[in-house]
Amino acid sequence: MTSPSFAEAFWFWLKLGFISFGGPAGQIAIMHTELVERKKWISERRFLNALNFCMLLPGPEAMQLATYCGWSLHGARGGIVAGALFVLPAAVLLWALSWLYAAHGSVAWVTAVFAGLKPAVTAIVAAAVIRIGRTTLKKTPQWFAAAAAFVAIFSLQIPFPAIIAVAALVGWWLAIGESASATPHVPSSRELLTEPSWRRSLKITALSGALWWAPIVALALWQGGGSVWVREAIFFSKAAMVTFGGAYAVLPYVGQQAVETHGWITASQMLDGLALAETTPGPLIMVLQFVGFLGGWQNPGNLSPLLAATLGAAITTWTTFLPCFLWILLCAPHIDRLGRNPLLSGALTMVTAAVVGVVLNLAVWFGWHVFLPEPGRIDGFAIAWAVLSFAALQSGRVGMLTVLALSALAGVAKLWLA
Repeated sequence: MTSPSFAEAFWFWLKLGFISFGGPAGQIAIMHTELVERKKWISERRFLNALNFCMLLPGPEAMQLATYCGWSLHGARGGIVAGALFVLPAAVLLWALSWLYAAHGSVAWVTAVFAGLKPAVTAIVAAAVIRIGRTTLKKTPQWFAAAAAFVAIFSLQIPFPAIIAVAALVGWWLAIGESASATPHVPSSRELLTEPSWRRSLKITALSGALWWAPIVALALWQGGGSVWVREAIFFSKAAMVTFGGAYAVLPYVGQQAVETHGWITASQMLDGLALAETTPGPLIMVLQFVGFLGGWQNPGNLSPLLAATLGAAITTWTTFLPCFLWILLCAPHIDRLGRNPLLSGALTMVTAAVVGVVLNLAVWFGWHVFLPEPGRIDGFAIAWAVLSFAALQSGRVGMLTVLALSALAGVAKLWLA
């Protein structure tokens, strides 16, 4: 293994932030190729242990894996830089796209672009259900968990956090009877340099908690505790604690609350936001920033719409991603050992199985709003294009960005031919 300078690592993390397309699978593949195979900065064992552990955590696993790798190279400052640069390019780009959408979304050609993108996004989510299901549903209990999760969220409207909690408890309980003796833990070089201690844990927790809540308190003092920004901050802080399974899994929960309870965004706008997030680098969970942006834009209070929207986007991004740094910096010295914990692995297995059912619910929810935009009216173009997009994605010959680009063109072509 080689040890890069902080400057070398900084430029790598910056480049990664701009090229990390392809969702978590693509992002993890890029990091493995660069960090393990080419640069040899991280060993295969440590990389895989960290990946397994990050999948146990709420939040985007690829971003948290980058944070851990940065920590393993240069301690806390390395982790902070790696995680921040993984998110920052996407945050800036999505902010610009959100402004264009909010300011000019009523223009005919813009509406046409999103008319083409929406069925493609529905196909992407449907493809995600199959992809996750193939790798996750190996045994009968996992199939049962997926089916139960779908019924719970689709028919019974049970909240996503409750589904995740029950799945984790069931997985933990099942793993107790199957757990084998753990492999003896060999401390890594960074673990030897950063000895775990209660003092360190309390220091990190206190500092992260202060940073987490300081802007929320400031907004409450400035605009009032009932303002849209404070409500967004509290809501997305809660969401950050339960975002197991990635963006597709948490979107039904966000949609249920942001669309139906708070009224910050419509179901159609949620689809548009996911389409925008799919076209940017970084974690797909960035779509939550779009929700925060529109929540501020459409409820500006005594501020200009752009300032209100920028505050909404900023506080949403802050409360969504800051907890990721807390989890990694707090747990980093323990990751090699915890990544092999059979009880945690059992909980993760059942949570991931439940996520398949939750993502299926998201596909059905999106399809319902795309294919039946109004009561009694079926959108034949949307159905046909969703089927075509799904077939293209499943063929393996057409990439997601290509599908999205062709879908945008199809929407504009439909407008011209109308």
